[in-house]
Amino acid sequence: MDDFTALCVELFSPLGPVRSRRMFGGQGVYVDGLFIAIIDDGQCFLKTDATTRERFVAAGCVPFCFNHKDGELVETSYFRPPEDAMESPALMLPWARLALEAALRAANAKVAKVAKAARPRKPGKTPAEAPAKKATKPRKA
Repeated sequence: MDDFTALCVELFSPLGPVRSRRMFGGQGVYVDGLFIAIIDDGQCFLKTDATTRERFVAAGCVPFCFNHKDGELVETSYFRPPEDAMESPALMLPWARLALEAALRAANAKVAKVAKAARPRKPGKTPAEAPAKKATKPRKA
């Protein structure tokens, strides 16, 4: 593990067990098994979602971007934390919590989607097998 990744692991440690692993040419950072950050080219980017993104934007944080193989610039939902957050675990904690919250929401949404897909259909006829409804005449007043 390089020095910058070790620093990031230390900064996130108040959240729980932290591990990193190589991915996408950089490092992925996980807390309690949830993917919360990307480390790339000596910079850390935290996971955001629709609920947390505006906090990062308001603080002047920049998103992680990369060039797609077709040359198109792709902006991700990962943002750099404010510069001062990189100074200590205490300063990183509110930003890391936002990333962890976004990761929890993403994990819960994924579980809900899988559970919905696995739910058995109610017994009865499928829409294709159901008889067509008869047209009714409007009632006179």
